Amino acid sequence: MIINPGDNVLLNEPVYSGTLQALKPLGCNIINVASDEYGIIPDSLKEVLSKWKPEESKNPKKNTPKFLYTVPNGNNPAGNSLTSNRKKEIYELSRKYDFLIIEDDPYYFLQFSKSWAPTFLSMDVDGRVIRTDSFSKVLSSGLRIGFITGPKPLIERVVFHTQVSTMHPSTFTQLLISQLLHQWGEEGFLAHVERVADFYMNQKDAIVAAANKWLSGLAEWNVPTAGMFLWVKIKGISDVKQLIEEKAIKKEILMLPGNIFYVNSSVPNPYFRASFSSASPEEMDVAFQRLAQLIKESL
Repeated sequence: MIINPGDNVLLNEPVYSGTLQALKPLGCNIINVASDEYGIIPDSLKEVLSKWKPEESKNPKKNTPKFLYTVPNGNNPAGNSLTSNRKKEIYELSRKYDFLIIEDDPYYFLQFSKSWAPTFLSMDVDGRVIRTDSFSKVLSSGLRIGFITGPKPLIERVVFHTQVSTMHPSTFTQLLISQLLHQWGEEGFLAHVERVADFYMNQKDAIVAAANKWLSGLAEWNVPTAGMFLWVKIKGISDVKQLIEEKAIKKEILMLPGNIFYVNSSVPNPYFRASFSSASPEEMDVAFQRLAQLIKESL
């Protein structure tokens, strides 16, 4: 709908592996924008965009970036979240260089601060933000229901594409959610997602406590402010793929090696992703205790 083979698109690694699986077959050029614990670094985005002049966005031959893809809250896998000021800077750059922003925000309602960060969509004055939301993180992943917001011409194309591919999500689950939301009303829904966010905040506290207890000195991480993931860098091991995929599994520890979240998955990577979505605090503690022993044996 938006890109053709050879087009440039912007995203920040590490990025959800499903996004990479969707983009790679399209033949686009993926340009990485650096990020830290607060999400995309605006100065890094400026540096990337400095290869073009703003006016060149009107010339198709210059191949300026078509869009920026970002998960602004509780990013999977890094767990980082964009600050309001960074969003404003990024949005102004999107206006200057005339590219779209795809705001993929399934963890929006899982922010641990009671004052939610403003969305890119709320800042949009040009019709350049396409926002996707999901019920999977706050109701049930098995429902397979989400919703999309954005400029009418683009949303119409999404609808057309859906009509000739999946037709639409399950009628039963659509009706189920519709009736539930009507029964709850806005206040009921917000009260529900607050309880869900509190649950994940407690889960986050538990996994951070386990990491502090067993991985201090062996690894480093930033405490997430949203979502359900802890992104951990193991010190002294350049590539943790074998450690996570083979040794850890034998000890009944299930996590994901960091390499799968990068465009070039063959490059050695010291990171792994731990999810705190469903494990109990006791299980997290045991898992990191066993992992700490494996790290010590591998050093």
